Amino acid sequence: MSEAPKGRRTIFEMRGIDKSFGTTKIFEGMDLSVYEGETLSILGESGSGKSLCLKMLLALGYPDRGKITAYDRDVGELDQDQLLELRRNVAYVFQDDALFDSMDVLHNVGYALYEHTKKSDEEIRERVLHCLRSVNLPERVIDLHPADLSGGMRKRVGLARAIALEPKVILFDDPTRGLDPQSITIIGRLLKRLHTELNVTSVMATHDLRTALHVSDRLAILEDYRFPYIGTIEELRALENPEIEGFLYDPEEELWGNVMLE
Repeated sequence: MSEAPKGRRTIFEMRGIDKSFGTTKIFEGMDLSVYEGETLSILGESGSGKSLCLKMLLALGYPDRGKITAYDRDVGELDQDQLLELRRNVAYVFQDDALFDSMDVLHNVGYALYEHTKKSDEEIRERVLHCLRSVNLPERVIDLHPADLSGGMRKRVGLARAIALEPKVILFDDPTRGLDPQSITIIGRLLKRLHTELNVTSVMATHDLRTALHVSDRLAILEDYRFPYIGTIEELRALENPEIEGFLYDPEEELWGNVMLE
Protein backbone atom coordinates (compact mmCIF):
# COMPACT_ATOMS: atom_id res chain seq x y z
CA MET A 1 0.00 0.00 0.00
CA SER A 2 1.08 3.61 -0.63
CA GLU A 3 3.73 3.65 -3.32
CA ALA A 4 6.33 6.42 -3.25
CA PRO A 5 4.85 9.71 -4.49
CA LYS A 6 5.82 10.46 -8.08
CA GLY A 7 9.18 12.17 -8.29
CA ARG A 8 10.15 11.37 -4.69
CA ARG A 9 12.77 8.83 -3.71
CA THR A 10 12.75 6.25 -0.95
CA ILE A 11 14.87 7.62 1.92
CA PHE A 12 14.82 4.57 4.23
CA GLU A 13 13.88 1.01 3.49
CA MET A 14 13.63 -1.89 5.94
CA ARG A 15 13.15 -5.36 4.49
CA GLY A 16 12.68 -8.70 6.24
CA ILE A 17 13.74 -7.37 9.63
CA ASP A 18 13.94 -9.84 12.53
CA LYS A 19 14.94 -8.68 16.00
CA SER A 20 14.81 -10.32 19.42
CA PHE A 21 16.25 -9.66 22.85
CA GLY A 22 16.83 -13.05 24.37
CA THR A 23 13.53 -14.89 24.10
CA THR A 24 11.55 -11.67 23.58
CA LYS A 25 10.63 -11.19 19.94
CA ILE A 26 10.39 -7.58 18.72
CA PHE A 27 10.26 -7.83 14.91
CA GLU A 28 9.69 -10.72 12.55
CA GLY A 29 9.70 -10.22 8.79
CA MET A 30 9.11 -6.50 9.25
CA ASP A 31 9.06 -4.21 6.20
CA LEU A 32 8.84 -0.41 6.14
CA SER A 33 9.64 2.36 3.65
CA VAL A 34 10.01 6.11 4.26
CA TYR A 35 9.54 8.44 1.31
CA GLU A 36 11.14 11.82 0.69
CA GLY A 37 9.15 14.76 1.99
CA GLU A 38 6.53 12.80 3.90
CA THR A 39 5.58 12.62 7.55
CA LEU A 40 5.19 9.00 8.60
CA SER A 41 3.93 8.11 12.06
CA ILE A 42 4.64 4.73 13.64
CA LEU A 43 1.84 3.72 16.00
CA GLY A 44 1.80 0.79 18.39
CA GLU A 45 1.49 -0.33 21.96
CA SER A 46 4.12 0.52 24.58
CA GLY A 47 7.09 -1.80 24.27
CA SER A 48 6.21 -2.90 20.74
CA GLY A 49 9.46 -1.62 19.23
CA LYS A 50 8.55 1.84 17.88
CA SER A 51 11.66 3.53 19.29
CA LEU A 52 13.91 0.67 18.27
CA CYS A 53 12.65 1.02 14.71
CA LEU A 54 13.87 4.64 14.65
CA LYS A 55 17.22 3.75 16.19
CA MET A 56 17.90 1.04 13.63
CA LEU A 57 17.48 3.56 10.81
CA LEU A 58 20.62 5.28 12.12
CA ALA A 59 22.49 2.10 13.10
CA LEU A 60 21.93 2.85 16.79
CA GLY A 61 20.71 -0.73 16.90
CA TYR A 62 21.01 -3.59 14.42
CA PRO A 63 18.59 -6.29 13.26
CA ASP A 64 19.32 -9.96 13.74
CA ARG A 65 18.27 -10.54 10.16
CA GLY A 66 17.20 -8.38 7.23
CA LYS A 67 18.44 -5.27 5.47
CA ILE A 68 18.11 -1.54 6.16
CA THR A 69 19.08 1.04 3.56
CA ALA A 70 19.41 4.82 3.88
CA TYR A 71 19.68 6.77 0.64
CA ASP A 72 20.19 3.44 -1.18
CA ARG A 73 23.16 2.48 1.00
CA ASP A 74 23.15 -0.54 3.32
CA VAL A 75 23.28 0.94 6.83
CA GLY A 76 24.97 -2.19 8.16
CA GLU A 77 27.92 -1.71 5.80
CA LEU A 78 28.61 1.98 6.46
CA ASP A 79 31.99 2.82 7.97
CA GLN A 80 32.36 5.32 10.82
CA ASP A 81 32.77 8.35 8.55
CA GLN A 82 29.74 7.37 6.47
CA LEU A 83 27.67 6.90 9.62
CA LEU A 84 28.67 10.34 10.86
CA GLU A 85 27.64 11.83 7.51
CA LEU A 86 24.26 10.08 7.71
CA ARG A 87 23.67 11.23 11.28
CA ARG A 88 24.50 14.84 10.41
CA ASN A 89 21.71 14.79 7.83
CA VAL A 90 19.23 12.96 10.05
CA ALA A 91 18.29 14.62 13.35
CA TYR A 92 16.99 12.50 16.24
CA VAL A 93 14.62 14.02 18.80
CA PHE A 94 14.74 11.86 21.94
CA GLN A 95 11.58 11.20 23.94
CA ASP A 96 13.17 12.50 27.16
CA ASP A 97 14.62 15.55 25.30
CA ALA A 98 18.17 14.44 26.33
CA LEU A 99 19.34 17.96 27.11
CA PHE A 100 22.64 18.51 28.91
CA ASP A 101 21.71 19.76 32.38
CA SER A 102 25.09 21.46 32.86
CA MET A 103 24.72 23.54 29.68
CA ASP A 104 22.54 26.55 29.02
CA VAL A 105 20.09 26.58 26.13
CA LEU A 106 22.61 28.31 23.86
CA HIS A 107 25.07 25.45 24.16
CA ASN A 108 22.40 22.75 24.13
CA VAL A 109 20.85 23.97 20.88
CA GLY A 110 24.20 24.95 19.40
CA TYR A 111 26.05 21.80 20.45
CA ALA A 112 26.30 20.29 16.95
CA LEU A 113 27.20 23.67 15.49
CA TYR A 114 30.13 23.99 17.88
CA GLU A 115 31.21 20.40 17.16
CA HIS A 116 30.72 20.12 13.40
CA THR A 117 30.98 23.61 11.89
CA LYS A 118 33.46 26.45 11.77
CA LYS A 119 30.90 29.10 12.60
CA SER A 120 31.94 31.87 14.95
CA ASP A 121 30.38 32.22 18.40
CA GLU A 122 28.31 35.14 17.13
CA GLU A 123 27.07 33.15 14.12
CA ILE A 124 26.13 30.22 16.34
CA ARG A 125 24.25 32.48 18.73
CA GLU A 126 22.27 33.96 15.83
CA ARG A 127 21.47 30.51 14.49
CA VAL A 128 20.35 29.35 17.94
CA LEU A 129 18.11 32.40 18.32
CA HIS A 130 16.59 31.69 14.91
CA CYS A 131 15.88 28.09 15.92
CA LEU A 132 14.32 29.19 19.21
CA ARG A 133 12.03 31.59 17.37
CA SER A 134 11.09 28.77 15.00
CA VAL A 135 9.73 26.75 17.94
CA ASN A 136 7.99 29.76 19.52
CA LEU A 137 10.41 30.25 22.41
CA PRO A 138 11.41 33.76 23.56
CA GLU A 139 15.00 34.86 23.15
CA ARG A 140 15.42 35.19 26.90
CA VAL A 141 15.56 31.39 27.34
CA ILE A 142 18.92 31.24 25.58
CA ASP A 143 20.76 31.83 28.86
CA LEU A 144 18.62 29.47 30.94
CA HIS A 145 19.41 25.89 31.91
CA PRO A 146 17.10 22.89 31.39
CA ALA A 147 16.15 22.89 35.09
CA ASP A 148 14.67 26.38 34.61
CA LEU A 149 12.28 25.20 31.88
CA SER A 150 8.89 23.50 31.91
CA GLY A 151 8.46 20.09 30.28
CA GLY A 152 6.89 21.62 27.18
CA MET A 153 9.67 24.18 26.86
CA ARG A 154 12.31 21.46 27.19
CA LYS A 155 10.64 19.57 24.35
CA ARG A 156 10.76 22.69 22.20
CA VAL A 157 14.44 23.24 23.00
CA GLY A 158 14.99 19.66 21.84
CA LEU A 159 13.21 20.52 18.59
CA ALA A 160 15.33 23.65 18.19
CA ARG A 161 18.48 21.58 18.63
CA ALA A 162 17.24 19.08 16.03
CA ILE A 163 16.86 21.73 13.34
CA ALA A 164 20.07 23.63 14.11
CA LEU A 165 22.11 21.78 11.47
CA GLU A 166 19.30 22.04 8.91
CA PRO A 167 18.78 18.27 8.59
CA LYS A 168 17.09 16.57 5.64
CA VAL A 169 15.27 14.12 7.91
CA ILE A 170 14.01 14.35 11.49
CA LEU A 171 13.18 11.28 13.59
CA PHE A 172 10.85 12.04 16.51
CA ASP A 173 10.75 9.54 19.37
CA ASP A 174 7.42 10.08 21.15
CA PRO A 175 7.71 13.91 21.15
CA THR A 176 4.54 14.50 23.22
CA ARG A 177 5.21 11.90 25.90
CA GLY A 178 4.58 13.14 29.43
CA LEU A 179 3.13 16.48 28.36
CA ASP A 180 -0.14 18.08 29.44
CA PRO A 181 -2.90 18.49 26.81
CA GLN A 182 -2.06 22.14 26.11
CA SER A 183 1.62 21.36 25.54
CA ILE A 184 0.68 18.42 23.31
CA THR A 185 -1.39 20.77 21.15
CA ILE A 186 1.51 23.25 20.94
CA ILE A 187 3.98 20.53 19.94
CA GLY A 188 1.54 19.14 17.38
CA ARG A 189 1.16 22.52 15.72
CA LEU A 190 4.92 23.02 15.72
CA LEU A 191 5.59 19.64 14.12
CA LYS A 192 3.12 20.43 11.36
CA ARG A 193 4.53 23.89 10.72
CA LEU A 194 8.19 22.90 10.89
CA HIS A 195 7.65 20.08 8.43
CA THR A 196 6.16 22.53 5.93
CA GLU A 197 8.66 25.34 6.47
CA LEU A 198 11.79 23.18 6.53
CA ASN A 199 10.69 20.80 3.76
CA VAL A 200 12.06 17.81 5.66
CA THR A 201 11.16 14.14 5.80
CA SER A 202 9.77 13.23 9.20
CA VAL A 203 9.28 9.91 10.98
CA MET A 204 7.51 9.95 14.33
CA ALA A 205 7.19 7.04 16.74
CA THR A 206 4.30 7.84 19.04
CA HIS A 207 1.46 6.62 21.24
CA ASP A 208 -0.34 9.93 20.65
CA LEU A 209 -2.99 9.19 18.04
CA ARG A 210 -4.41 12.71 18.06
CA THR A 211 -1.12 14.29 17.05
CA ALA A 212 -0.30 11.51 14.59
CA LEU A 213 -3.55 11.98 12.72
CA HIS A 214 -2.99 15.73 12.57
CA VAL A 215 0.57 15.77 11.25
CA SER A 216 0.96 12.57 9.23
CA ASP A 217 0.79 11.81 5.53
CA ARG A 218 0.85 8.09 6.31
CA LEU A 219 0.41 5.87 9.35
CA ALA A 220 2.25 2.60 10.02
CA ILE A 221 0.58 0.42 12.63
CA LEU A 222 2.98 -1.90 14.46
CA GLU A 223 1.30 -5.14 15.44
CA ASP A 224 2.40 -8.78 15.79
CA TYR A 225 6.07 -7.89 15.21
CA ARG A 226 5.52 -6.14 11.85
CA PHE A 227 3.53 -3.44 10.05
CA PRO A 228 0.43 -5.16 8.64
CA TYR A 229 -1.28 -1.82 7.99
CA ILE A 230 0.49 1.12 6.32
CA GLY A 231 -1.17 3.93 4.43
CA THR A 232 -2.91 7.26 4.46
CA ILE A 233 -5.88 7.75 6.76
CA GLU A 234 -8.13 7.42 3.73
CA GLU A 235 -6.47 4.18 2.63
CA LEU A 236 -6.74 2.66 6.09
CA ARG A 237 -10.32 3.77 6.38
CA ALA A 238 -11.15 2.17 3.04
CA LEU A 239 -10.09 -1.21 4.41
CA GLU A 240 -13.26 -1.23 6.53
CA ASN A 241 -11.39 -3.38 9.00
CA PRO A 242 -13.04 -3.34 12.46
CA GLU A 243 -9.66 -3.93 14.11
CA ILE A 244 -8.17 -0.84 12.44
CA GLU A 245 -11.25 1.28 13.07
CA GLY A 246 -11.08 0.30 16.72
CA PHE A 247 -7.43 1.26 16.88
CA LEU A 248 -8.01 4.66 15.30
CA TYR A 249 -11.18 5.60 17.09
CA ASP A 250 -11.43 7.24 20.50
CA PRO A 251 -15.02 7.43 21.80
CA GLU A 252 -14.20 10.57 23.79
CA GLU A 253 -13.06 12.53 20.73
CA GLU A 254 -13.99 12.36 17.06
CA LEU A 255 -10.45 11.48 16.03
CA TRP A 256 -11.26 9.34 13.05
CA GLY A 257 -10.81 11.04 9.71
CA ASN A 258 -11.12 14.82 10.10
CA VAL A 259 -8.71 15.77 12.88
CA MET A 260 -7.39 19.22 13.68
CA LEU A 261 -5.53 20.50 16.74
CA GLU A 262 -6.25 24.18 16.16
